[in-house]
Amino acid sequence: MSICYAKLFKLLEEKGISTYYLRQNKIMGQQTYYNLKNGKGNLGTETLEKLCCLLNCQPGDLMEYIPDNAQPSPSSTPDKE
Repeated sequence: MSICYAKLFKLLEEKGISTYYLRQNKIMGQQTYYNLKNGKGNLGTETLEKLCCLLNCQPGDLMEYIPDNAQPSPSSTPDKE
């Protein structure tokens, strides 16, 4: 998966926010949390907005783009002359 949510889980842990709290306050369901934790899911904009409000942060503080190794980056391809 190209989007990693490790930052989100770190912030939740630092602030002492449990999955129970997320579910009870209708921020994120258990299945969504499980999928993110296992690299299988993604966040919708509504959930992302709720998390940013709860954690007082920006979307980039919750996730990070990690390029796939299978695709060469534009800077690594040789120039044609």
